[in-house]
Amino acid sequence: MKIALRFVFVLLLFKAQLVSAQAPAENVIIITLDGMRWQEVFTGADSALIKDKKYVDDENDLRTRFWHEQAEVRREKLMPFFWSTLVKQGVLYGNRAYGNNVNCSNYMWFSYPGYNEILSGFADDERIKSNDKMNNPNETVLEFLNKQAKYKGKVAAFGSWDVFPFIINEERSGIPVNAGFESAVDKNLSDREKFLNQLQVEIPSPWGGVRLDAFTHHFALEYMKKYKPRVVYIAYGETDDFAHNGKYDAYLKSAYQTDQFIKNIWEWVQSQPQYQNKTTILITTDHGRGTIPVDEWRSHGTKIKGADQIWIAAIGAGVTPKGEVKSSGQLYQNQVAATAAGLLGITFTQMGKAGKPLQLK
Repeated sequence: MKIALRFVFVLLLFKAQLVSAQAPAENVIIITLDGMRWQEVFTGADSALIKDKKYVDDENDLRTRFWHEQAEVRREKLMPFFWSTLVKQGVLYGNRAYGNNVNCSNYMWFSYPGYNEILSGFADDERIKSNDKMNNPNETVLEFLNKQAKYKGKVAAFGSWDVFPFIINEERSGIPVNAGFESAVDKNLSDREKFLNQLQVEIPSPWGGVRLDAFTHHFALEYMKKYKPRVVYIAYGETDDFAHNGKYDAYLKSAYQTDQFIKNIWEWVQSQPQYQNKTTILITTDHGRGTIPVDEWRSHGTKIKGADQIWIAAIGAGVTPKGEVKSSGQLYQNQVAATAAGLLGITFTQMGKAGKPLQLK
């Protein structure tokens, strides 16, 4: 009897996943993890870094939490939602061990150019060549969708880095962007938003222009609960900043926590009638990091070999479960924007400049 019930449960679960994959998306959430290396995503904690006291304060603690001799076990310890749920129900590109490559098409290999490429669909190395707070001259897919009648006023963005209002060009696009150390601003703030506003002031960030990701996450989730937006962008930033600081232990712990944040969003989405089986989550990073010599894991940019190597993941409506893609192939960062629009049945080409949508079905 138990075996029969288990079989029925598995069959129903598979059917639900199949229906979700075949149904068109009505909502899209784009998520980025700043500077998260593909190496940790696919193989977990780096053996050369986890034992180096230069980068790790408590090796025993880190080994207990994240180490195992087998890479398949290590990566699940580090990013359990990715490997227990996303890979089973979605798709993950970028494991270069199988020749499955994802790269930036820009040649800057740092944040603003990467986020411009993700959101605008093309590299603009002539104009986007610094992290300065310059309003993006390019129209992002967020701005483009916000112009469509179906999505007008239903697009929002949240970021830990205080440059995002400029990357998204909040002034021109009219898209609400809560980033850096901005508080939630609303006539009817929830009790939780009021508490987050208070707490953000009271808890110092280690960095001048980047807040802790927990604030970005919870501001975003509270906004989603209140306004039910159709298109949301959430940009977590800690992984990059802890890496620049040379704190490999904090980098790993932040990666784990961000995985849990994404799990939180996915489970909430699947519990809401407006979003359940109607929502796609696209996840990627703005750039990679170095590997050799070992200290270059802290860095990125044109001079750092491998800093253009990234990854892309997707789960939800319109995504056929393919798991970890192990066939050779080449994808680019510039395909994310058109993919996000395409999932909603809208063509985004940037007058022929944007990368083509990923084939997720």
